[in-house]
Amino acid sequence: MSPKQPNMNQMMRQLQQVQSDMAKAQEELKSETVQASAGGGMVTVTIGGDLELREVKIAPEAVDPEDVELLQDLVIAATNEAIRAAEGVAARKMGAVTGDLGGLGLPGI
Repeated sequence: MSPKQPNMNQMMRQLQQVQSDMAKAQEELKSETVQASAGGGMVTVTIGGDLELREVKIAPEAVDPEDVELLQDLVIAATNEAIRAAEGVAARKMGAVTGDLGGLGLPGI
């Protein structure tokens, strides 16, 4: 075996470890939460690291029967911001795991 070729057994062990670490990180993400708000805090959304919507809080003053569209826009804005934040948390957590793949000598990873 040439010194430049990776040891297949070692590579398989590393891949199995990364797979195990990824499963653990995905499980941990379920307990992570992020919050985002819109309209100066009139609408607050909580999303889990697994991108599940957990909670929507709407301040009473945000409810105007004459302007339901504004409330809808606030909910959308807060939800989208919370999703972006949750995706950032997930990317950091998963990036810490997948960063280990660089040592395997696999092209494109």
